[in-house]
Amino acid sequence: MKQKYNVTVPGLGMTFSTGSIAQLANGAVNVSVGETNLFVTACAAQTMRPGQDFFPLTVDYREKYAAAGRFPGGYFKREGRPSEKEILTSRLCDRPCRPLFPEGFLNEVQIIGQLLSADQINDADIAMINGASAALAISDIPWGGPIAGVRVGEIDGQFVANPNIEQMYSSTLDLIYVGTEQNMLMIEGSADQISEERFIEALAFGQQAIQPIIAAIKELVTLCGKPKAEFPLVKATPEARAIIERVATQERVSAAIFGFEKAVRSANIKALKEEAKAALVAELGEDKFTEADLNIVFEDLQYKAYRQTVLERGVRADKRDAKSLRPLEAQVGVLPRVHGSAMFQRGDTQNIAITTLGPTKEAQSMDGLTGGATSKSFILHYNFPPFSVGETGRFTGPGRREIGHGALAERSLVPVLPPEDVFPYSIRVVSEIMASNGSTSMASICGGCLSLMDAGVPIIAPVAGISCGLMTSNKADGSIDKWVTITDILGEEDHFGDMDFKLAGTTKGITGFQLDLKIGGLPFEIAKTAVFQARDARIEILKTMLAALPAPRADLSTYAPRIQTIQINPEKIGLLIGPGGKTIRRIVETTGAQIDIADDDSGKVFIYSNNADAMNRAVQEIDALCGGGSQIEMGKIYTGRVTGIKEFGCFVECLPGKEGLVHISELADFRVRRTEDVVKEGESITVKCIGIDERTGKVRLSRKAAMAELEANKAPAAEPAPAAEEPKAE
Repeated sequence: MKQKYNVTVPGLGMTFSTGSIAQLANGAVNVSVGETNLFVTACAAQTMRPGQDFFPLTVDYREKYAAAGRFPGGYFKREGRPSEKEILTSRLCDRPCRPLFPEGFLNEVQIIGQLLSADQINDADIAMINGASAALAISDIPWGGPIAGVRVGEIDGQFVANPNIEQMYSSTLDLIYVGTEQNMLMIEGSADQISEERFIEALAFGQQAIQPIIAAIKELVTLCGKPKAEFPLVKATPEARAIIERVATQERVSAAIFGFEKAVRSANIKALKEEAKAALVAELGEDKFTEADLNIVFEDLQYKAYRQTVLERGVRADKRDAKSLRPLEAQVGVLPRVHGSAMFQRGDTQNIAITTLGPTKEAQSMDGLTGGATSKSFILHYNFPPFSVGETGRFTGPGRREIGHGALAERSLVPVLPPEDVFPYSIRVVSEIMASNGSTSMASICGGCLSLMDAGVPIIAPVAGISCGLMTSNKADGSIDKWVTITDILGEEDHFGDMDFKLAGTTKGITGFQLDLKIGGLPFEIAKTAVFQARDARIEILKTMLAALPAPRADLSTYAPRIQTIQINPEKIGLLIGPGGKTIRRIVETTGAQIDIADDDSGKVFIYSNNADAMNRAVQEIDALCGGGSQIEMGKIYTGRVTGIKEFGCFVECLPGKEGLVHISELADFRVRRTEDVVKEGESITVKCIGIDERTGKVRLSRKAAMAELEANKAPAAEPAPAAEEPKAE
């Protein structure tokens, strides 16, 4: 697409272009990396809804199948609801852009990114962040950017900026770093137990790597940027503010909050709010103020109250000091029947995690539109029902927040999972939030880790997560004057504070992280303090977790599927599968075991079953088919399918394409009048080979002999009682 203005970022192969496409949007930019091309627009509404008191920012990233030369799946052949990848990329862009809009600017802003071309080499998530930054920067929308983002990998001990998809397979670090020209703004990602010292070095590398991108966006603004428009900023009227602050003084607000439980704090603030509203009605009349006036002033009052005691006396609303954790509790095996379960509680925040083990074929298929992994065998799902915060609401599928929190917990646990050749299971962890008052995603990591251990998953090391917050006061020029980092933040400290820095890891190092800010940037000194403060808290949490369960259980749950791995000649994989999967389906149906074949053509076959007999029968079938030979052998017992019913007996397929005759006299140890009285066509029965004609190769089978041998091999638990006589057929 030919555009009027083009700017290239040296060293990163990234190009911004604009000027010819979507000229009615406030800002529109093409971002190209290799042959991956993303088109990003930014638009602002000119008016607000009456009574609006929040900032409606919407970020939507969409992948078009045509970008990869593909048709969408399904009946309609049209892109449908956003995938998990699209939702996570949208959140990745939303979080760093949001803090830089002016306070009081509440006009709706919508940022849309459309993937137009995908080269399967370069991912588009980083391009989305930088494209949104460029589109906002050149638009007339008031915004404090530009910002820029890079992906930082560590390959062979060296940091790499924006590695491609193939290079990331060799990386021990996946850090998405977003910052302004001076400070970090948002980070997200995972690592293979990276040390805190090395992690801070990676952050510094990321800050340096974004500078050429910021310079390129600034150059684009110089070429074609629009003057920033004047939008009305929403503030409480001076008359309403004066009355509210007279009734709800800062001292009264602090007294309503300090030293109480969450429910009491909420009730106290609600009562104070009603008192202020009554004063507004009495002095101004109902038509001279809005709910927005009341909400804005009370937000300001609580903002000051929650940080005042922390900054002045180092004491928080629940009387903890800055570094203290809330009371911890951990239990395992809290649910029967499931494969693994755990309950983790930190203060009011409570999580129940459930682990389910399954065969490798239960792995989740990934679309892979922009390249990368096509499936994943570990899934963590996070659920946040309304009752967890004591409210009512729609109880539907997961929203963006649930998907984002689940993804954070999932990537924090992945680095400690055993490799599939050691533990060839698909694993699903479901985190059910029972009560929420801050950092439920970190509770999901702690509970999820314990449930994995309870299920007998041999994890490399236990993982815990904790969130650090920040309270600041500013100088007249807006720079930070005083600051305190706080451990294990409450929900209100998250809402009214300046930072939510989530860090998960083992005693050795960090495995997952996510930083969100409400201020325009985080100095490195504060980030470094938070990283080490989180490490100390993480170690304390791990002590409580390990007191509940010191190590993964040695045995799987009774209800979890057992697995046996057998090796066959890779050349016989096709024989085992059979035409259209007929053979492997027959073995699954006749034995009751589940069978998976490794995708790497190694010849490994995984057999899953809770039943030992089913497992043994499946092994025998596969061994007979792919082991020593594929012929029915004299004296062996087989489980086969009845392929034909005759007056004189039935034919049974013991091996693919290999069948024999069970004469009517060999069906049972009593006189059988009709074959159909004992077996039906398509039914699975156990038979023994009792003869093979040397001249014709015809096989004689016996159900009666197989049943007798199997019965004889059973070891009786006590002296058997005399058997009742088998009734004779008429």
